[in-house]
Amino acid sequence: MELSDGERRGDPEGERLTLPLTSRPEWSDVTPLPQDDGPRPVVAIAYKDDFREAMDYFRAVYRSDERSPRSLSLTTLVLSLNPANYTVWEFRRRVLESLGSELLCELDFTEQVAKGNAKNYQLWHHRRWVAEKLGSEAVSRELDFTRKIFLIDAKNYHAWSHRQWVLQNLGGWEYELDYCAQLLDEDVFNNSAWNQRYFVITRSPFLGGLKAMRDSEVDYAIEAIKKSPENESPWRYLRGLYKDDVESWVHDPRVASVCLSILKEQRDLLFSLSTVLDLLCHGFKPSKELADSINALRTSDPEKPDSNMEMARSICSILGSHDPMRANYWAWRKGKLLQA
Repeated sequence: MELSDGERRGDPEGERLTLPLTSRPEWSDVTPLPQDDGPRPVVAIAYKDDFREAMDYFRAVYRSDERSPRSLSLTTLVLSLNPANYTVWEFRRRVLESLGSELLCELDFTEQVAKGNAKNYQLWHHRRWVAEKLGSEAVSRELDFTRKIFLIDAKNYHAWSHRQWVLQNLGGWEYELDYCAQLLDEDVFNNSAWNQRYFVITRSPFLGGLKAMRDSEVDYAIEAIKKSPENESPWRYLRGLYKDDVESWVHDPRVASVCLSILKEQRDLLFSLSTVLDLLCHGFKPSKELADSINALRTSDPEKPDSNMEMARSICSILGSHDPMRANYWAWRKGKLLQA
């Protein structure tokens, strides 16, 4: 937690706030409530004195349910010592609501806590509660807040979950697809940004849904695949664009075309081959050029496959040698095909 302005300046108010609670006159009427670990605790925790004192006072105000400015100040102190204490967060919400506190200031507080605790579940739950209370007033603040988190950790699950919640419940969809494009321009391997892009095209009330966006998004995914065919994310994204519509996926010539272009280059073959394998298993009829490209990769079985299933089994053999880490998986796939 950062120091207050008063503490940084060294003025009397700042000095007073650094005093132990037992020395502060505003706490003189409160009897601290020590933690009860029983007469013979198995493993006694060696708490620091400032933490023990803060928690003793917190237990006292929590038991009496004192919803006062000093209780709010006390939760700030306790959370600076242990920001993962969910009971303190819950009590803080009670106090904020009872006092009718300015919740924009609470966003500032949580942002300070997040600087050292960006993966704290309690923090994100509290932030969501505040944003929900503020409503649409919080949209720009929340989107900016998550952007700051992504600059530090582009795949912070909590921040992505929070951002999606904000979009769905408070709004802010208008520029989200552009933001995803920006993130992918910076790092096309950012699987979280690919996930967010799919979230936007399927959930945004302004884009018309998956079918309406499919054509342009297929082109977008294919361009990313051509630049980095070893990147699994755009391949998965491409497949997701045909959710619940296998026929369109199998018969869209762009899918087979991008597979062919990668196979002809004979580099980073894993995802192009596995895509062709899946297409074959759904009735895809490969062109002669595509079949020849696959046959050129074979190191055994000199006879050319004369059926889709034979070609699929041949691809499994190729993948077993190109992807040794998952060789057992490809052998299993081939075995399943033999049973077909």
